[in-house]
Amino acid sequence: MHIEEAGDRGPLLLCLHGIGSSSAAFAPQLAELSSYARVVAWDAPGYASSPDPEGPLTLDDFADAAARIIRERGGSAHVLGVSWGGVIALRLATRHPDLVASVIVADSSPGSGTDETKAAGMRARATELAELGPRAFAEARGPRLLSPGAPPELVRRVVDTMAASVRLPGYGYAAESMASADLRAELATVAAPSLVLCGDQDRVTGIEGSQAVAGALHKTAFVIVKDAGHLANQEQPGRFNAWVLSHLRITARIPEQELSPCL
Repeated sequence: MHIEEAGDRGPLLLCLHGIGSSSAAFAPQLAELSSYARVVAWDAPGYASSPDPEGPLTLDDFADAAARIIRERGGSAHVLGVSWGGVIALRLATRHPDLVASVIVADSSPGSGTDETKAAGMRARATELAELGPRAFAEARGPRLLSPGAPPELVRRVVDTMAASVRLPGYGYAAESMASADLRAELATVAAPSLVLCGDQDRVTGIEGSQAVAGALHKTAFVIVKDAGHLANQEQPGRFNAWVLSHLRITARIPEQELSPCL
């Protein structure tokens, strides 16, 4: 897998992108959080610069692939997942609890398998990508990931990232993993401390999706990020990063004086 890394000290922070993105989505976190942590962001199998998988991948397979990244670096990781990445992070926390020091879930949900209509819509995305091609697919879906007031340059960056990241068959496997996912029964078994964030203008999973996750987890904090859509980590990186650093200060015991420039 292709991986972007930054930082040479502190806890390991593994970043898992959303279903229409890549490691490029975590540019603000790689730039800023790397002063306090070793930040690793993947291109999921079959995305962007990562090679296509040899066969279909389930949610467990994506979680196991993330687990390998942590094992290769030793110890455990604080796992930050956005949207689909959040679903992978939660499955990783239940499937490999020894590898997960904490979970940070942003603009996510318990999975699309909680609702038949949502599951069908998720499965239909692979056909839509095949019919439209990556660029038109991104132009149609990308703008909705941000708030209505997002700056045009950010909208363009999100669209360009999606167009460069998604392709079949990887996207189809990811969509099926989301369509099949219903984590409601297992969320209460997540032992790691967690932080759940959601943009106040998320038009994709919505605040209710994040509330469903936060309400079922133990040892959790729930934060609404002001003036942000579904990609709060990109639209409001300063606010988002400040909350992540506050979480790491508690869970990874980063000295508070090291955080003062950001907070």
